[in-house]
Amino acid sequence: MTMLSREAIERLGFAAVGDNVQISSKASFYGISRIALANDVRIDDFCVLSAGVGGISVGHHVHIAVYSSLIGAGQITLSDFCNISSRVSIYSSSDDFSGATMTNPTVPSKYTGVTHANVFLGKHVIVGCGSVILPGVTLEDGVAVGALSLINRNCEAFGIYAGNPARRIKERQRRLLTLEHQLMASKAQQA
Repeated sequence: MTMLSREAIERLGFAAVGDNVQISSKASFYGISRIALANDVRIDDFCVLSAGVGGISVGHHVHIAVYSSLIGAGQITLSDFCNISSRVSIYSSSDDFSGATMTNPTVPSKYTGVTHANVFLGKHVIVGCGSVILPGVTLEDGVAVGALSLINRNCEAFGIYAGNPARRIKERQRRLLTLEHQLMASKAQQA
């Protein structure tokens, strides 16, 4: 995987770019002036980030793995320490599938029924490969989503969710919070 240089990243025109940001030369960005990246972010090959009017905000220590996509007009927020596994799709917009309106971006908007709603992923959220997150969903801090899951409603903190549609199957350990504090203390000592 070839990563862009810092200079190349800055030339792209992001709203903000933190330190130690790694972006594959094969990633694609749309509405890039509405995408903000914090420190220690990595975006791998073939990812697509398409920011509508709400924008995309990526926190500190976030990884977005290969073939993942974040798309829509609503705001998408990935908080600190999120991990998006390969082939995850996060949508903040959706067509009306009922047949009451037409669909797809080639049709003028007055004939479509696209809805938009913000998507929020809290700190330490991990989303397993192949999962889909729909508009209007909040995944609270510490949520873990199993592979190939459909998230169509909010997920409560430190739950492990899986299925189609996903349901809470068990509790997630909170030891990672202690590890976070250790990491941040170590970084503070190095500064």
